[in-house]
Amino acid sequence: MRSISAETIAKAVAEAVIQVNTHLPGDIQAALERALSIETNPAARCSLQILAENACIAAEDKVPLCQDTGMIITHVELGQDVRVCGGLLEEAINQGVRDGSRRGHLRQSIVKDPFLRINTGDNSPAVIHIRLVPGDCLRIMLMAKGAGSENMGQLTMLKPAAGIEGVKQFVLKVVREAGGNPCPPIIVGVGVGGNMEKAALMAKEALLRPVGEPNRRPELAQLETEMLTAINGLKIGVQGLGGDTTALAVHIETFPTHIASLPVAVNLGCHCTRRTTIEL
Repeated sequence: MRSISAETIAKAVAEAVIQVNTHLPGDIQAALERALSIETNPAARCSLQILAENACIAAEDKVPLCQDTGMIITHVELGQDVRVCGGLLEEAINQGVRDGSRRGHLRQSIVKDPFLRINTGDNSPAVIHIRLVPGDCLRIMLMAKGAGSENMGQLTMLKPAAGIEGVKQFVLKVVREAGGNPCPPIIVGVGVGGNMEKAALMAKEALLRPVGEPNRRPELAQLETEMLTAINGLKIGVQGLGGDTTALAVHIETFPTHIASLPVAVNLGCHCTRRTTIEL
């Protein structure tokens, strides 16, 4: 049995909250550079250049990439041979969110109640998902998710007869209706199967996969490529200004489902889909 202190976790999360808000992930930066190399629309090219410059300034000056510093979502893989000592795991994560938000001078974006709308004043609580895994390591995949992209997500419960064509049409519908609101070029996370909450969770987890890393199943990798071509064919373009690049990637995850169900969820990540991984 390996012990990890709550204080250690809180400190690591605080650093990650600052890092994720000020540094564009390398795979996304590379994808934006590839998009610029093939973009033919002048307005889109100008916007891509501005996004690249913005990322450089954010990293150099240690200021947020975006004014919407997001809600913190954590996907935790907790080894069965790990013991968290000196406090609770979830409270340690939330303490890290509070400390990182304060030290990073991040905008306070979280309200205590969805109806009363009173700000918590410290960006906590985070949304925390915990999964037990073998071993003695603690892995926290942390994302700062802004409302501009999050608000554009959708979920539907298709009839099984809708099949793969129904899934394709729903994904295109979501992206078309989102337009420029999620600050494209976007990453499109798709969850198919399970039940209502499992599909939504998979769509969010799909955004954690590095851009350029296809699904391990060849038929799903092919579907990702097909959907990316179709989405870019919508010509919504960078920041909704038109052009060749509406999405940088489509990531699809699946799970077994009920014989009478075909749940499909779509979660969109903006051009600075902010994520990082902590390993303790």
